[in-house]
Parts: sequence; structure tokens; C-alpha cells
Amino acid sequence: MLTRKQHKLLLFIDSHLKQTGFSPSFDEMREAMGLRSKSGIHRLISGLEERGFLRRHHHRARALEVIQLPEITEDLPSNVIRGSFARQKSEMLKVPLYGRIAAGTPIEALADPVSSLSVSSDMLGSGDYYALEVVGDSMIEAGILDGDQVIIRKTDSAENGQIVVALIDEHEVTLKRLRRKGAMVALEPANPRYETRIVPAEKLRIQGQLAGLLRQY
Repeated sequence: MLTRKQHKLLLFIDSHLKQTGFSPSFDEMREAMGLRSKSGIHRLISGLEERGFLRRHHHRARALEVIQLPEITEDLPSNVIRGSFARQKSEMLKVPLYGRIAAGTPIEALADPVSSLSVSSDMLGSGDYYALEVVGDSMIEAGILDGDQVIIRKTDSAENGQIVVALIDEHEVTLKRLRRKGAMVALEPANPRYETRIVPAEKLRIQGQLAGLLRQY
């Protein structure tokens, strides 16, 4: 059984993982739960680990894995979630892999898929998707490592703060966090060793938004 706070946090972590491919920060979880300190989040995560719903990978920053989700039943007590804890098997979908993308110095975009990836339908929403292999370490503090495979939802627009595939001058492509600043666009890394790149808006086209991430061990 789970308390309602444990259930709410588990659903938030699961949603964040599906949308971004990496786990939320403790500050993001604290804000989502409406708590004043991170200590409450630590207690909730420990409780979810003890009950077998969540796994922490202690050797990596911001690395949480949802093991299972509870199914809500009717007539629940006010502070308890009960039910079957089996997670339904997800449908696997094919996503074209278009090659490599720099998470550091931009590299030339590849136009034709070199292969495809099998991706759980839970990771995908509506729209078209493609995958790219990450080269470089400039997005490591966003949980994106060299060699990861990112799942990208095709779109030509994005909100400030979203991680996007950006095409610069029609021949360079990079994976960065986007910030608009008037007639300019900032492409922000998630590694203090790299500098933010400022590009005129007319020289940049958004090729997609980060939707998920796959990693092999």
C-alpha cells in the first residue's frame, strides 16, 4: 500500500521520465509536492524504494527508475492506495534512428535513417518521432550522456527552457536547451565547461523536442 503523497510523487516521477527521459531534480519534486524542504522528498523516495516501486541508481546523478505503478481501486481510505501492482506490458514501436547529434560542438545533420529503435509506446505521445545518438558531454547535468539515444518529437516550435534539436545555418545540428532573447536565440549547455551559443533567430530552425532517452549498460 502507498500513502497518497507516495502515490503522487511516484506518478510525477513516472510522467517526468516519460516526457524527458531523465528523472526530476529534488527541487522539481519538492515544488510538485508542495513541500518546503528536500528532506520530505528523501523520506518519500525511501518509502517507495522499500515497497519496490522505485529504484535509485546511486552511481549516477538524478537517476530514478520506476519499477511498477499501482492501480487505483474504488472506496479507498483517505491516505492509502491499494490494488494490483502489476504493470501492463507496453506495445513496442519502431522509431527511425537518423545517426549522431552533438551535445557539444555542432556536427552536420544526417538526413536518412541508418536503422531503427524499438521504443515503448508509453514513452511516445501523439505525433512523429525519430532518434539520434548523442555525441559529447555538454548536456550531462540534464541527464544526457555521451552514447545515449535520444527520442525526438518532430516539431518546428518550442517553449523557453525546452531541450531541442536545433539546426543552425541549414548544416549544423546540436542538442541544447533553448532560450529566446529578442531577435536572438541562446542554445544553453548543461555542463559548466561549455559556453552558451547565441544565434540570430533567422539562422536557426527547430527540428524537434526531446521526448525520451534510451541508455545501454
